Amino acid sequence: MQIILLSGGSGKRLWPLSNNARSKQFLPLLQSPAGDAESMVQRVVRQIGESRLSGTITIATNSSQRDIIINQLGDEVDIVTEPERRDTFPAIALAAGYLSMAKKCSNDEVVVIMPCDPYTETKYFDVIADMVTAVENNAADLVLMGITPTCPSTKFGYVVPCPEDAEKSILRVKRFTEKPDVQRAEALLDEGAFWNGGVFAFRLGYMVNVLEKYITASSFEELHSRYGELPKISFDYEVAEKAESVAVLPFNGKWKDLGTWNSLTEELSSKAIGNVALGEQTENTHVVNELGMPVFCNGVKDIVVASSPDGILVCGKEYSENIKNYVDNLSPRPMYEERRWGSYRVLDSTTFSDGYMSLTKVLQIKSGRYISYQIHNNREEVWTVVDGEGVVVLDGETRNVSRGDVVVINQGQKHAIKASTDLQIVEVQMGSSLVEEDIERFEWEW
Repeated sequence: MQIILLSGGSGKRLWPLSNNARSKQFLPLLQSPAGDAESMVQRVVRQIGESRLSGTITIATNSSQRDIIINQLGDEVDIVTEPERRDTFPAIALAAGYLSMAKKCSNDEVVVIMPCDPYTETKYFDVIADMVTAVENNAADLVLMGITPTCPSTKFGYVVPCPEDAEKSILRVKRFTEKPDVQRAEALLDEGAFWNGGVFAFRLGYMVNVLEKYITASSFEELHSRYGELPKISFDYEVAEKAESVAVLPFNGKWKDLGTWNSLTEELSSKAIGNVALGEQTENTHVVNELGMPVFCNGVKDIVVASSPDGILVCGKEYSENIKNYVDNLSPRPMYEERRWGSYRVLDSTTFSDGYMSLTKVLQIKSGRYISYQIHNNREEVWTVVDGEGVVVLDGETRNVSRGDVVVINQGQKHAIKASTDLQIVEVQMGSSLVEEDIERFEWEW
């Protein structure tokens, strides 16, 4: 069995902690059974490992999330990155092509598609295991999970089962309805409809046949290069609603989309995360502080406060769903990112009157990790080591560095660094264009 976790999102609904480089599923705000902080994607991967599911996990994502996935899940995880963001059908088709052509999986192997960020319980994964069994027993070509609704929500698509199957454990699907209004949603509940939870199971060959309607490729590399030929459409529209043999297995248990501050704070183990103090007159208020400076709240009720290098949010919980409509232009660039080597925070960004720019970051490089051998064409950099030890490469020459050392990197000069211990560096960039895309990488053997 193969499990494909879909990881996407633009990262605006949980601003300022989430951004285009760190979507909601990567925020380490939940508490693991061991008491450690974990993100939504770490939680789901842990739950899969603890469940009856025994499949190999592949993450289907975009290139901007590759580093943070490696940072949180490790170097061994399989990742398939889209050349461009399109929709769930092309993303799933590309991942299926990877399993078929790169991993050489059999067309008979069962594939499970699921989101990487549901907040749920063990029974959810038991239903997925039953979905796999249903596919193996040829109950239907496509089997999906139906979430038992708790209200006539307008946020989800609905799956309407055949009424004559009401007493069965596996229900044939009569039709799908996408995100209705409240009145229509209430009518769907009367029909016994389920929310579409975005979990699907099928044999790999089933998806390969759908893929080959658009692209017949001799290798995964060719498929990846022709990705733009796949239609920009959801999996529900392109596959599920066109399937001739489709069934649904109900899930009746805890299931939430932690996509707003209001829903997320309901599941946080503490009302104060980070350098935070709450007064006794504070009621139903949550504060998450990623900055070094302290935050104190008192005399407030039903609000969420969140602070990060990207900004500060103070919002009534009932209005938190509307954040995305306001923050599109607040952060011109991510001020915090996780990379496979560690993370960075932007401390200051300045553009002078003549167009010259400076950018100051703090880099945290994990022991044993390294920044690739690279050059920048539009900037120079100065590294000041404030803690730890490492090895720097400048134009092929290596030297050891430690606390207090300064490294000057000229424009166009090849450079790299590897941390011998956890390493903290203050990096000052100076030049005409200070963007992450100004980078050209080269091979270097450590």
